[in-house]
Amino acid sequence: MTFRKLPGRAMLFAVGLAFAARLTVQADPAWTRPFPPFRIAGNLYYVGSEDLASYLIVTPQGLILINSSLEASVQLIRKSVEALGFRFSDIKILLISHAHYDHCAGSARVKQLTGARYFVMDADVAAVESGGKADFQYGADETMRFPATKVDRVLHDGDTVKLGDAVLTAHLTAGHTRGTTTWTMDETESGRTLHVVIVGSPNVNPGYKLVRNKTYPQIAADYQHGFDVLNALPCDVFLGAHGSYYGLKEKYERWKGGDRNAFIDPAGYKSYITEREQAFKAELKRQSAGNQ
Repeated sequence: MTFRKLPGRAMLFAVGLAFAARLTVQADPAWTRPFPPFRIAGNLYYVGSEDLASYLIVTPQGLILINSSLEASVQLIRKSVEALGFRFSDIKILLISHAHYDHCAGSARVKQLTGARYFVMDADVAAVESGGKADFQYGADETMRFPATKVDRVLHDGDTVKLGDAVLTAHLTAGHTRGTTTWTMDETESGRTLHVVIVGSPNVNPGYKLVRNKTYPQIAADYQHGFDVLNALPCDVFLGAHGSYYGLKEKYERWKGGDRNAFIDPAGYKSYITEREQAFKAELKRQSAGNQ
């Protein structure tokens, strides 16, 4: 949207419309509502809001942060990290689940405050470094933009990220964005090795074209490949880019009540992936039949 040819009142009205559109996208108050930080398992901690999930991995050589969330989220994440007794400035590596502003808009600020190196899946690099302009769906939508951020390491499917004794594996589960990434790692809790899966996003957003998509021709095939990957992953601890994916609030209440196994949920993981795959296939069938 351009405002240069608009007179004063018209320009203010146009700006207001753009701002209102952004607020509509962010209408869920759970995105910015603080949530208690806590240890999930081993050296893995939750430091996000009620629904925009951010995770901290603690090592003797520094911290890894997954998801910077909104620009306004950075201070919330910082408070959560410090409330747990860690230094925000010790974040050495920044990762994301995918290149939508609700998961990566705060990345530039995190890098500025910590000097962290930013690692992003190859197919999402263009969107991250263009501030969202290169996104296949939202590139022309100014309300979906975020601060363009330089990527320090380009990741590829199956790459590992290592810091201290932590090892994370990046799995390409594309479709939601071209580089949507599901992260896996192992954590040890009470002598037991737990397989952790942090789901990037398997969701088909409103307006996504799964058939004859000129800007993303292989979108349906990418979604299906992503589901094949997700179905094959071993999972004990089920997490995701949004707390709503895995029932964060409900599980935290159990955790707070003393159930330290509250987030061990392999059945919930399987159920969630199955339901999301069925929803994808139903939408693909609908669009393939011409009912778009």
